[in-house]
Amino acid sequence: MKDNSIFNLAEAITCADAIVIGGGAGLSASAGFDYSGERFTLYFSDFAEKYGFRDMYSGGFYPYDSREEHFAYWSRYIHINRYQNPPKPVYRDLLRIAQGKDYFVLTTNVDHQFQRAGFDKKRLFYTQGDYGRFQCSTPCHQKTYGNADTISKMVEAQGYKIDENSLLTLPEGVTPAMAVPSDLIPHCPKCGKPMTMNLRADHTFVEDAGWHRAAGCYSDFLRHHQGLHVLYLELGVGMNTPGIIKYPFWKMTQANPRATYACVNTQEAYAPAEIARQSIRIAGDIGITLKHIQEVLP
Repeated sequence: MKDNSIFNLAEAITCADAIVIGGGAGLSASAGFDYSGERFTLYFSDFAEKYGFRDMYSGGFYPYDSREEHFAYWSRYIHINRYQNPPKPVYRDLLRIAQGKDYFVLTTNVDHQFQRAGFDKKRLFYTQGDYGRFQCSTPCHQKTYGNADTISKMVEAQGYKIDENSLLTLPEGVTPAMAVPSDLIPHCPKCGKPMTMNLRADHTFVEDAGWHRAAGCYSDFLRHHQGLHVLYLELGVGMNTPGIIKYPFWKMTQANPRATYACVNTQEAYAPAEIARQSIRIAGDIGITLKHIQEVLP
């Protein structure tokens, strides 16, 4: 039996003039992109044995002895989280719900899965970067560079094979290398310094022309729908960076009596008292929730 909140959210989707989707880490986790457990062990058991960390996130911050080892780890990390499709169809289910509606996506995720699922790239704003792009580590200029070819070469240099579905496999008897050849390490085409991933970690994050274009599109979307019946649909957003999605969604809902705020999260389905009457809170798995929503939508 479905909870009333499922029917309430389906009604809010149907009646909305526009939907602003806020996607956080919990959305990709629901799609099967776990950063620990079996998936971590499958691709990083050698790094875990050598260094003792137990999840991909921790490994990303480890101070490796060489850039060759650093990029060996990160190339596997990027390939499986950026260039593979997630195991579960959560993003595609979300697209089915959004299609036909006037929508825009704001996300702190850097795995590009909205676009891989078919969302219109002109309706996406990746605020925190993209695993699929490099930038100068200094940075000496505000430009980013696609890394698909380089990442594939790095992964293959470690002994992995990439199949037609971008899945990684190790030939029988092959132990993966934990370093990449030095000539595969990317360097800035302008200053010659090593490149790094285009991920927001500190003041060196590059906001390139595409980032600013997406930011402008998002601002225009909000302005165009100001005062209308807007559904702010927050999916899997925690308290790591609440100032990007969560707090603005609360503020915009409070400022617009016709707006609805909906939060779907396994642990943090919460709304402040000021917008309680305009809120729908669902504590549960996002993928299951989206399935239920599709079942009751007209």
